[in-house]
Amino acid sequence: MSLEVGQLAPAFTLPNQDGKAINLADFKGKHVVLYFYPKDMTPGCTTEACDFRDKHESFGELDAVIVGVSPDPVKDHQKFIDKHDLPFLLLADENHEVADEYGVWKLKKNFGKEYYGIERSTFIIDKEGILRKEFRKVSVEGHVEDALNYIKENLA
Repeated sequence: MSLEVGQLAPAFTLPNQDGKAINLADFKGKHVVLYFYPKDMTPGCTTEACDFRDKHESFGELDAVIVGVSPDPVKDHQKFIDKHDLPFLLLADENHEVADEYGVWKLKKNFGKEYYGIERSTFIIDKEGILRKEFRKVSVEGHVEDALNYIKENLA
């Protein structure tokens, strides 16, 4: 399946930081800000998560929930949430199945080494489960504000 704006977002079920199974369908009736990030506790991912934390209330006022996804295990997500007081769900995609479905599991290069990992990306899904916007190869700075503005201007 190729992912396309205007189509139904790929359904998924993943464990959250408490090990509870979370489905995309659980959020029907809310906008979903589904963001994929490489790794808990790393500088860029911490900055992004804290930016989402700081704007959490603003997203809530627009009937939007924030859901983070990374390949980290459940226990790492709980530590990340506790350390940074994150008020939203983090889902564990250890086998990168959902990352594959959303096209964010990519070959990366760093210091001459090649490896697979998450390409930082965010998807805005509307209340009916339709993919409305994708932000790929995200730069952390200003990104959360861009996502918030998109919802304000197009879905609110």
